[in-house]
Amino acid sequence: MLKLLEKPQLVTTGEAVNFRDSWRVFKIIAEFVDGYNFVGDLKREVTILGSARLAPNNKYYKIAEQFGALLGKNGFTTMTGGGPGIMEAANKGADKAGGESVGINIQLPREQRTNPYVKKSVGFSYFFTRKVMLTSPANAFVLFPGGFGTLDEFFEVVDYMELGYMHKSPIVLVGREFWEPLIKFLRNQSVGQVHAFPEEIINTWHIVETAEEAFDMIKNTEDRDNICAVDDILCRGGADWRIFRILAELVDGFEFLSNVRGDVTVLGTKSILPGSAYYDAAYELGKALAKNGNTVVTGGGPGTMEAANKGAFEAGGTSIGINIITDRGERVNNFVNKSLGFHFPFVRKLIITAPSEAFAFFPGGFGTLHQLFELLTLIETKKREPMPILLYGEEFWAPMLEYFRLLSEKFKTINRVDEDLVTVLHQPEDILKYLR
Repeated sequence: MLKLLEKPQLVTTGEAVNFRDSWRVFKIIAEFVDGYNFVGDLKREVTILGSARLAPNNKYYKIAEQFGALLGKNGFTTMTGGGPGIMEAANKGADKAGGESVGINIQLPREQRTNPYVKKSVGFSYFFTRKVMLTSPANAFVLFPGGFGTLDEFFEVVDYMELGYMHKSPIVLVGREFWEPLIKFLRNQSVGQVHAFPEEIINTWHIVETAEEAFDMIKNTEDRDNICAVDDILCRGGADWRIFRILAELVDGFEFLSNVRGDVTVLGTKSILPGSAYYDAAYELGKALAKNGNTVVTGGGPGTMEAANKGAFEAGGTSIGINIITDRGERVNNFVNKSLGFHFPFVRKLIITAPSEAFAFFPGGFGTLHQLFELLTLIETKKREPMPILLYGEEFWAPMLEYFRLLSEKFKTINRVDEDLVTVLHQPEDILKYLR
């Protein structure tokens, strides 16, 4: 059952954000200011995403270089993550063709250098701020084979497009051998098993094999406003007001989390119905966590979220919903006893995952996969300490685990050890084995 809150709830813990978190908020906001100023002057941007690990003799490196050259010759801005591999290849092609070559870089514990073909660049400490700048101004997206980071970026883009937070732009996937197994997973599992999103969305993507085919798919794309491509609540009031709103949501979110202890985040599609096997399993998992003294955190909506919140609520535990606010209000299920709403999906995503001691992923679609791959990316790149990432529903997740093996053995875009970052849960109560 759901209730619609016409206005965002005012949630305070009665306690100020601690000193360390206060400074973190200012650093995040500084990155947004720098980022928005940087992308504000760019024109006709096309974002190219792909693995940093592919060498110059790899066929996809060569295709990316050819594609960057086509962009450069035709007046487009080539925008990448600024690092090696596919990013270097695209920047190299654009630079040698006399085009605009831009890098949106990330500072990693294992330092990622800016490739020598980037002519304009900006660096970020936080993945989520970097992704906003890498994706929000783009007029088209061309994705090459990659690892967890590329898949995180891919699912963030298609998730935000589905939700209406990003303008619908061309999505071009280079390399049938890499992308078709993932497309098959989405059709058979996310659509076929749990109806997480309309299958028609997949049909709008373009799978190609050559640079020329990729360019044909985006060559007529019109340039759009760099900051706000859609007229929604995120865009009103101009860039300065947007920065203040982000700051306010970060402060509220960090303050809200200051009293949360021992929490486990449960993620999964909103599409499962009461009485279904996955709904019942999420309910039992929420109940087991509550009885174990853990706080259950979800996105606060229907489906998997409602089930886990209900299990925790009815077991007398703490049940939290981190919700999204739209023009229609805030949708919250009836089984949360603490909640907070956000206008900005990237702030909400930070708050829903930041404090957790473990994550349980039920079957889902773009949003679920987006959060899964973001966590895997953060752990793989040492931006976050390893922690339990638990997948419930072996029938659903088995093809994804096979895809991980393909990434490590055939494409070499992840390490073999990265496959072990996830564990399959066979029974809801098994989650207790993996908690500290």
